Amino acid sequence: MLQAVAVPVLGNVCHVFMHGLNCVQIYGAEKLHQVLENRMENKPLITVSNHVAAMDDPLVIAALLPPSVILDAQNLRWTLCATDRCFLNSVTSAFFKHVKVLPVSRGDGIYQKGMDMAISKLNRGGWVHIFPEGSRSRDGGKTMGSIKRGIGRLILDADNLPIVIPFVHTGMQDIMPVGAKLPRIGKTVTVLVGDPIEFDDLLAVGEKDNMPRGKLYDAVSTRIGDRLQKLKAQVDRLAVQEALQSQHYHDHVAERAAGIVQHVDWEALGMDNYMSIGEDHASPPRQEASSEQPLVEKQMEENSQDRYFQLGFSRESGIVSRIRGYMGSTELMLFSARCLVANSRVKENFENIQEIAPLKAWNNFWMPLYESQVCNQEILL
Repeated sequence: MLQAVAVPVLGNVCHVFMHGLNCVQIYGAEKLHQVLENRMENKPLITVSNHVAAMDDPLVIAALLPPSVILDAQNLRWTLCATDRCFLNSVTSAFFKHVKVLPVSRGDGIYQKGMDMAISKLNRGGWVHIFPEGSRSRDGGKTMGSIKRGIGRLILDADNLPIVIPFVHTGMQDIMPVGAKLPRIGKTVTVLVGDPIEFDDLLAVGEKDNMPRGKLYDAVSTRIGDRLQKLKAQVDRLAVQEALQSQHYHDHVAERAAGIVQHVDWEALGMDNYMSIGEDHASPPRQEASSEQPLVEKQMEENSQDRYFQLGFSRESGIVSRIRGYMGSTELMLFSARCLVANSRVKENFENIQEIAPLKAWNNFWMPLYESQVCNQEILL
């Protein structure tokens, strides 16, 4: 009962964390999804991946799966973890036990209780995820370590030959750097899922040549290592391409936004002083205070005027001051006409860029301002 609750809760929290607070780019996820949905009841599944950070599992696996799959605790993965990391005391042991983690002891070889338990899960048609490197990358995920023969035993000693799905990822070193105790947010992770790895030819050769079991383990481990190395090179290239495309996209949006600002007739709208903040730091001359004016009142007036001019307002040409200064109906009509022309021009510009989603906020912000401004002038008229 605890496992049925703990696994979906933890999995969905990790899914939201990865897709909501970080950016995850996944390639080939359908390969894993199809196997999870279509494999026979007693057909075991093994997933293998590189190991970059302490929380590669469960964060990366949760990011790969849709929330509906994460709710099915019985069919989710089992994984292996060293006893000196995950099973230090009764509290951590109980927690990791209930989130489907099996203990393995470093240095005890491939014939130990934890490996036997993993094979037992596979024989029941379960899913086991393993990091075949045996430990985290020593250089922050830049390279992969050698593949241990333990993965060979899991594959070859199961009653039925498992489906083996490889995937690699990069970016987890930024979310969970070495030494960090809490994961970070706002990072980008790229995941690449590969095609299933076949071993029928190795088994045929092994039976034909009567190959020793240990040598078969090594052959299987070597094939998995070669596939992961190829995927690692591909995912690194994808990550670089994504970074370049993201930079190009942000530059394009900034350029379009700057173009919109430049095409607006701010002077016609009486808002030229707002747009000159930071460009002209010269403040209008202030009248000298009377010698009889109290020192406190003089200082308050100076501070008030400083804030007034820093905000871009002008007693001479601010939009409020312009409207307030209009005394004749002819001048009011001219000003209203200029607002109408500027409003139609800006509205046309916005209609031409509706397809750009990041700029919709500009439309929602500026258009009500222009419309209310024109409405006010018509009321005055």
